[in-house]
Amino acid sequence: MSDKAEMRGPITRWRRTTVTGGGAPSVKQANGTKCHDVGKKLPQYIGEPNTEAEVSGPASTNGKVDWEMGMSRQPQLRRSPKKQRSAVEDINEKLSCHVLQESLLSSASGYSNYRGILNWCVVMLMLGNARLFLENIIKYGILVDPIQVVSLFLKDPYSWPTPCLIIACNVFILAALYTERRLAVGTISETTGQILHIFNLTSTLIFPAATVLSVTSMTPVGGVFSLAIYTVVFLKLYSYQDTNRWCREIRQAKAKRLTRSYSCPSVAQSDGSALTNVSYPGNLTHRDMYYFVFAPTLCYQLNFPRSPRIRKRFLMRRLFEMLFLTQLLVGLIQQWMVPTIQNSMKPFQEMDFSRMVERLLKLAVPNHLIWLMFFYWFFHSTMNFLAELLQFGDREFYKDWWNSETITYFWANWNIPVHKWCLRHFYKPMLKRGVNKFLAQTAVFLVSAFFHEYLVSIPLKMFRLWAFMGMMAQVPLAWFVSRFLNGNYGNAAVWMSLIIGQPVAVLMYVHDYYVIHYGTTTKY
Repeated sequence: MSDKAEMRGPITRWRRTTVTGGGAPSVKQANGTKCHDVGKKLPQYIGEPNTEAEVSGPASTNGKVDWEMGMSRQPQLRRSPKKQRSAVEDINEKLSCHVLQESLLSSASGYSNYRGILNWCVVMLMLGNARLFLENIIKYGILVDPIQVVSLFLKDPYSWPTPCLIIACNVFILAALYTERRLAVGTISETTGQILHIFNLTSTLIFPAATVLSVTSMTPVGGVFSLAIYTVVFLKLYSYQDTNRWCREIRQAKAKRLTRSYSCPSVAQSDGSALTNVSYPGNLTHRDMYYFVFAPTLCYQLNFPRSPRIRKRFLMRRLFEMLFLTQLLVGLIQQWMVPTIQNSMKPFQEMDFSRMVERLLKLAVPNHLIWLMFFYWFFHSTMNFLAELLQFGDREFYKDWWNSETITYFWANWNIPVHKWCLRHFYKPMLKRGVNKFLAQTAVFLVSAFFHEYLVSIPLKMFRLWAFMGMMAQVPLAWFVSRFLNGNYGNAAVWMSLIIGQPVAVLMYVHDYYVIHYGTTTKY
């Protein structure tokens, strides 16, 4: 029988196969098994484009291929596509190693991952501050004294003016509550109620100031703390009477119940129930009033957003941060700032300009570091602790002020509770009365400057207006930065105003305080 007849047997038949690359073709038999025919084509050259070749070849009658014969003819085994591509890449890298590209530090490169440089800056900052700390320890020794902290609040252990003054603020809180109750039932007129509120709010600011100025046992630190509490109470009571007045206006407009735009939606609790909304005048209770007094907000509303439960671990972390940072702040002030400030008095008294600048820059580092730590301690740790304890849902106490490119953006985002109060009860009402935006913004800075001076001059019992002028200087500075500096330059200007501006005010007040109360400056 001829070869052609043998090829038509029942066991095998011809198959077409495609050969890619340099390997031997794969032939599939009729019974489903695979075999490799003798290589019909040598492996392609490296770098030659892949081609497809259809090769036909006879298969053995018993379904097997003579492997010895195939291997003797085939110079190499079949390569995988991945290995072949890697070989091509190796050749290309040897032949060419340059491409069109920009340097990483060029703005056209689009590169933005500077995490390593940021870490380097942090390491250098830590090393620099560590050197200053060691120099301070070697020069002055250990100055941290916990007993001295107590003396900052109490001169006489049998006289406690600060706690007594803080407790007395309940008189003004209850006066506002009872005035609103009389207004709700119509016992007194709106005009009489407004007069009572104005008298109550004015007394909230005048009474603690007069007490701090007249009581000799009141320390400056105790006075600052007391006046800060009364300032917060003043802002809260102003918002309280304003919001209730809006509710009465709605009720007079035949609105029996507050719409959802004036009250928060129900918040589901963990047991599946929902908190019912409170409507006016059902909110005029002691419970509602004192919840607002202790809540970390200055703006009153009838129904605050509430969190479903108290997270105990979160609460304990914030408490630990509060205690730890309090000790750290006190230690840094005693060990680092006090000696620097006292050594700065003589250059200021002699008006030695070069020494004044040197002392100012030396004070800028610890002052700014302490200010940043105070920001975290108050706006993150303390306010989140209160919010978690009271299940207060709105935790936006600050925004990304560190990315501020304008002065206005910084003041609007570093203290959100105050910003919301100014926007709701001062700025927008002025715009509704037809005042233009620039005058309204200037008025907001004017109010802020008043309270800054109120919190500094009265406890120190001297009036120099440095804090007032510093805040009002923010108005032309904000205009200059927004007009002439953009992007990173504006952000740098904001940081410079914070780093340099605060030490200038601190040195001014401390210098005047030492001159008035001690007459001469003593080198520490």
